[in-house]
Amino acid sequence: EADSGEYTCDTGDQQTTAAVLVKGLPVLFKHWLKNEEVEEGRTAVLRCELTKPSVPVEWRKGDTVLQPSDKYEMRQEGTRVELFIYDADAQDV
Repeated sequence: EADSGEYTCDTGDQQTTAAVLVKGLPVLFKHWLKNEEVEEGRTAVLRCELTKPSVPVEWRKGDTVLQPSDKYEMRQEGTRVELFIYDADAQDV
């Protein structure tokens, strides 16, 4: 989208101008989340992959937005996004 704007070709005697509008593609999932089964006390990891790198994502459990803490760690590298759920217990389901 930074390349959107007016461009001009100028010969010195004449010029012609055209507008370029760059439309952003939607962010889609290349790989979706998969169900995980983990023993109590262990770490559960959820992973997905996006079609664009470094897109801000929001992780939720039900309606609650998750924040980084001792319990949850969010990692993002390029198009890969991961959620780590540490010391899982039955109430994390």
